[in-house]
Amino acid sequence: MENVKKLGHLMVDIETMGSKSYSVICSIAAVEFDLATGETGRTFNCNIDIQSCMNAGLNVDGDTILWWLKQSEEARLNILVNPEQLVIALLNFTEFVDGLSPDQLKVWGNSARFDLGIIENALQTKGQTVLWKHWNERDVRTLVSLAPEVKKGIPFIGTRHDALADCHHQIKYCSATYKKLMGYE
Repeated sequence: MENVKKLGHLMVDIETMGSKSYSVICSIAAVEFDLATGETGRTFNCNIDIQSCMNAGLNVDGDTILWWLKQSEEARLNILVNPEQLVIALLNFTEFVDGLSPDQLKVWGNSARFDLGIIENALQTKGQTVLWKHWNERDVRTLVSLAPEVKKGIPFIGTRHDALADCHHQIKYCSATYKKLMGYE
C-alpha cells in the first residue's frame, strides 16, 4: 500500500455554465494542500461534457454564457478539452477524494456554497453523495475577508478560469492569509 503524506486540506474549483445550485459543470479541479505551509500534493482535473450535464437535469444560464464569451480564448477552449461524461467525471472525483481520508479532510470552495454545493447537487442527480463531512467544509472568501490585502499581492500564474490554475492560486493566497493571521510572517 502506498504511504503518501496526507496534507489535510483540499481546494476545489469548478467552472460552470450557470450560477445557480443545479448548474452545468464544465470542469472540476481539486488540489490537496497544507494550509500552514502552502505545500501541494495530489491533483484532480477533469472537463465534463456539457450535454451529459443537461441530460442529468443540470441547467445553463444565459448570463453565464455571455460571461464566458468575454473570457480569454484559452479559458474558453480549455473547458472543451477531453470532456468526460458527467457520471464518469463524478465517479473519478469521488474516487480521488476517497483516497484522501475524507472523514478528516477540510474541503475548500470559493465560495463553499457555490463550488461544493453544485458538486453535491450533481452527485445527487447520479445517486451519489459527497464523501467529506459537511462540518469540514471551508470557505475561501471568509478567510480572505479577514486580510484582503494579502490576496491582492499574490500574482495569478496560468489561465484565469481554468479550474486547476484557480485552485493553485487560491491555495497560494489562502496559505499566505493564514500565515499572516497566525503571525507566521
